[in-house]
Amino acid sequence: MDQCEEDGRTFMQVISEKYSPENFPYRRGPGMGVVVAPSPQGSPMKDRLNLPSVLVMNGCGMSRAGDQGEIAAFCAHVMELDLSINKLRDWHEISKIVSNIPHLHFLNLSSNPLNEAVLEPSCAKAFSRVRRLVLNNTQVSWDTVHILTREIPKLEELFLCLNEYSTVSPSTVSCTSLRLLHITDNNLHDWAEVRKFGAMFPALDTLIMANNNLSSIDDAGDTLQRLFPNLRSINLHNAGFHQWEDIEKLNFFPKLEEIRLRGIPLLQNYTNTERRSLILAHLPTVNNLNGSVVTDSEREGAERFFIRYYLKHPAADQPYRYHCLVTKYGKLEPLAEVDLRPQFHANVEVHCEEKVEQVSIRLDQTVADLKKRLKTVVQLSTNNMRVYYIDKDMHSPFGPEEMKYNTRALHSYSIRDGDEILVVPKTKINPTNQSTGTTV
Repeated sequence: MDQCEEDGRTFMQVISEKYSPENFPYRRGPGMGVVVAPSPQGSPMKDRLNLPSVLVMNGCGMSRAGDQGEIAAFCAHVMELDLSINKLRDWHEISKIVSNIPHLHFLNLSSNPLNEAVLEPSCAKAFSRVRRLVLNNTQVSWDTVHILTREIPKLEELFLCLNEYSTVSPSTVSCTSLRLLHITDNNLHDWAEVRKFGAMFPALDTLIMANNNLSSIDDAGDTLQRLFPNLRSINLHNAGFHQWEDIEKLNFFPKLEEIRLRGIPLLQNYTNTERRSLILAHLPTVNNLNGSVVTDSEREGAERFFIRYYLKHPAADQPYRYHCLVTKYGKLEPLAEVDLRPQFHANVEVHCEEKVEQVSIRLDQTVADLKKRLKTVVQLSTNNMRVYYIDKDMHSPFGPEEMKYNTRALHSYSIRDGDEILVVPKTKINPTNQSTGTTV
């Protein structure tokens, strides 16, 4: 036994400390799943432990199982176990823990030094009840992965992130129960490696392989249909795609409906709206893109945008999808270019008694700023003026609108060139707008 294991703690030592009544008081309430477990006769453990059905024992320096009888006595009800960031480097020790927890269906072994650990098939049988297995940042070999998938008949979710995989070793036996494979942050650049998952996990529903810099999807359409016949969701964030053909090939997965595609080099030069519209138009069966549901109206807008986008391209550069959508919608006319940018200045007429002056005002300022600007124009202090806005095109029966709230932004009045600002001294009663004859 090396020095690291000698210094490590046992599973039961950690449980005794973390879930003692002093450190983990018994809490009543729905969903807690806490069992007050008395110590077995003759056990050196404390009188009782408050054990929830979900045990989180990460970063505790654990390297060994400890007394198996005590594990069985205390953990018969446990369903989920997090042993991440410990010193577990021996599958035999891990199997001693797992084999004595009969209802365990979730196991997290992330960030344990298992890169050199050898797993014997007889030892792997201890994991047979697990349905969700997390082996992130363990650098476990593919041989170990294959042994586990063979010996866990109902394994549904497998997490293999941060394991520095650049290749995939195929298995001679398929794992037909696996629905989700989470294998982000590896080095799987080549589609020839990724395609092996199709034979290894034929029932795969969700493939999450973000941050692998996958360069392209090289198979033809009929091959892709056979490779992943049940794939419903795929995450390709930060793939290295440079061609639309790679995105178009996703259409060949017959059940694919949810896609995540951010950080793709191909899409970097588009705006967010252009990017989403072009992807949706390329992928007609996708109903969820980057976590957002695709509505019928959004899809129609995206497809119409797609037609107009490629309308100005040479015929040789127009993709097949363009012609499909032209058949659906016809050749659309380009949209009229309308400048919807907000106006930042307006030239207005300022009226004060007999005086009229053209003034340019900034619409990003407030009423208080306007009054300061008008001081020099009308020769009144801000405290001695009442200011009114007159829309030149709107003849309101209520007359001019008083601009009485100093903090209100000028753009909220929708002021445009040619409108009028009426300034009335507060000492004057019932002032009349000289240009309109309206009584204030």
